[in-house]
Amino acid sequence: PTFFHASYFKVAMLMEEASLAPVARVFFYSQTVKEVQEMSKVHEVKPEKVAAVADIVEKLKNAQSVVICSYSGLTVEQVTEIRKQCRENDTAYCVLKNRLVLRALNEVGITGLDDLLNGPNAFVFSMKDAVSGPKIINDYIEKNKLESLKITGGVLGTETLDVAAVKHLATLPSREVLLAKLLGCMTNTVASFVRVVDAIRKQKNGEE
Repeated sequence: PTFFHASYFKVAMLMEEASLAPVARVFFYSQTVKEVQEMSKVHEVKPEKVAAVADIVEKLKNAQSVVICSYSGLTVEQVTEIRKQCRENDTAYCVLKNRLVLRALNEVGITGLDDLLNGPNAFVFSMKDAVSGPKIINDYIEKNKLESLKITGGVLGTETLDVAAVKHLATLPSREVLLAKLLGCMTNTVASFVRVVDAIRKQKNGEE
């Protein structure tokens, strides 16, 4: 029986020493090969898992921010509403396997989130505006006074965020609001410049 649990090379050495008959050699060799094949199947990474990790890696690379949420007992209607709000804001709400997310995080060099990857988790990827995901989730939790959905952490760029940082991010103006304010400032500046130039022109005409 010990032959069946030995490595191929150990079995080969034992057979050589015992000068086993050719039939015995074939028998033990076939059993060893079968055992090695079974072991390789255990450690084989399935193509679909490789593809899933690659997809998560792509999301992590392209996302402006990521929110990690633990959930328990969310209704279908609640999940549908959250997904709808996310889609409208170029944000993806995904329920993913923790071990696949961990692999993807390791591939992109983001560490420190291992403790959060336990139990049912949803991941919110903000693809255009780093504020959108945190704001959608935080506002939805507060508006509905949910205990079944909790922010546990997140990522901004390649930096990990704790709960407080994610909630603070949720209070910041969105990208559209900031652009509008910037455009307003630029418009006011240009208008002021035009008025000054016009005043100088009129002054010169008066002097002439």
